[in-house]
Amino acid sequence: MISEAKRQVLDLFAQGRKNYKLMRFQEARKAFESALALDPSDGPSKVYLERCKVYIADPPPEDWDGVFVMKTK
Repeated sequence: MISEAKRQVLDLFAQGRKNYKLMRFQEARKAFESALALDPSDGPSKVYLERCKVYIADPPPEDWDGVFVMKTK
């Protein structure tokens, strides 16, 4: 059984992923930040938060398929 806090993190992450896939990166960023406020060690939220920051600064093309392409190593 998972705790209520973890359930909230999972719900926020799911909300963030939904907005991410819809290219709503500002809304996704807020959801991932909220998830991390509850659980700062949530790795998936950290990864997607950083991806949102990249796409907010440099949006993907309109025909984006949801795949993140690293441009630096």
